[in-house]
Amino acid sequence: MAQSFDVAVIGAGPGGYVAAIRCAQLGLNTVCIDEWQNPQGKASLGGTCLNVGCIPSKALLESSENYERAAHKFSAHGIKLQDLSMDVPVMIARKDKIVAAFTSGIAMLFRKNKIAAMHGRGTLLKGDNGANNWQIEVKNGDKAEIVEARHVIIATGSTPRQLSFAPVDNERILDNVGALALTETPKRLGVIGAGVIGLEMGSVWRRLGSEVTILEALPGFLMAADEQVAKEAQKIFTKELGLLIQTGVKISAIKTGKKNITVEYADAQGEAQKLEVDKLIVAVGRIPNTAGLGAENVGLQLDDHGRIEVDGHCRTNLPNVYAVGDVVRGPMLAHKASEEGVAVAEIIAGQAGHVTSPEIAWVGKTEQELKAAGIEYKAGQFPFMANGRARALGETGGFVKVLADATTDRILGVHMIGPYVSEMIAEAVVAMEFSASSEDIARIVHAHPSLSEVLHEAALGVDKRALHI
Repeated sequence: MAQSFDVAVIGAGPGGYVAAIRCAQLGLNTVCIDEWQNPQGKASLGGTCLNVGCIPSKALLESSENYERAAHKFSAHGIKLQDLSMDVPVMIARKDKIVAAFTSGIAMLFRKNKIAAMHGRGTLLKGDNGANNWQIEVKNGDKAEIVEARHVIIATGSTPRQLSFAPVDNERILDNVGALALTETPKRLGVIGAGVIGLEMGSVWRRLGSEVTILEALPGFLMAADEQVAKEAQKIFTKELGLLIQTGVKISAIKTGKKNITVEYADAQGEAQKLEVDKLIVAVGRIPNTAGLGAENVGLQLDDHGRIEVDGHCRTNLPNVYAVGDVVRGPMLAHKASEEGVAVAEIIAGQAGHVTSPEIAWVGKTEQELKAAGIEYKAGQFPFMANGRARALGETGGFVKVLADATTDRILGVHMIGPYVSEMIAEAVVAMEFSASSEDIARIVHAHPSLSEVLHEAALGVDKRALHI
């Protein structure tokens, strides 16, 4: 007889495992089905973000940044080093240790909350009971079993988009998985795609000594960001870090030779170019992971981009079936997935679940969007160069910009680029969620010396009364 649950969560990434925990906290008998396994072939909870995404990439960024400080910045503090070197396998082992600690931590949380964890691919079945009690096949290798659940939460995440002419083998042509597992620094590294993954991985290996060239098809750099933020970011990545970034390129062929990989492309002016590299990272975005889910068998509606169609409460077209995270509309961000997972758990439990709408970070509208919409606004901006804490850190690049309605002063957007802004953005998010004005932030005391003073000064700047510039 099949095991029966109140809720079955398919996927154990930031959306899935958080949804499962919240369901269990609300008294719902919950199972979480996930097929991820580590290089040793063992189940590993946490999805892409924890295993081969946000957490390991930040671990490598920290290691590479420490190396760069030691090589180029410690001397300004009077610290002199000789025979500096980088042991890449040790760096990778540290990253792997961090990942293992967090994945085992999620397993512990599942045990604590009495959540059943099943390893395998979950596929929706129509079943004899129809929508009243969904049946899910859990297949792990040659073994398969059926579980039943009254409610289903699909949180299967996303997978790297592939290029037909550049098949990933994670030996020479890499996706995010291979880029996070290199055991030595490549002399020449090519990256296709100047998004978050491409920039992070390019930055890591450039700091460790690679010659890095990034090729981007879009005509501009970081076009989703505020225009000033994008310009500042491009300056930092190219002039300070040393990345070679080309936008507006059109790749025609990728050829793998015995010793190198050749990328043939036309540059922004239409001129034919060739790039020879030792390793090539393909980072051209991600696509929703619906393969093997059984969508076609049960009539689960997908949109033209392969995402599961949901309403404002993450409900699909099927009764009692919800979907959250990368597999649905909206930005592919871990925190967005987690918030949706919590909201769905609370809706299932009969509560009023609510979802609110990351070192570049922003929230709200950009200046481009406000101008296009004809909205009158005021802007205040303040650089980290004028901040004492940033100078002490030796990280003075970037700024914070606050955009506020010209009439009501309500904050319409906050845009940041600089040290630790992924932490600082939370204050702006809270302010916007509670419809704060720029004056509200300007009136709040911000500790000195702290980086948060830059946001304070930017808010003051909306009314042209910044104090330290």
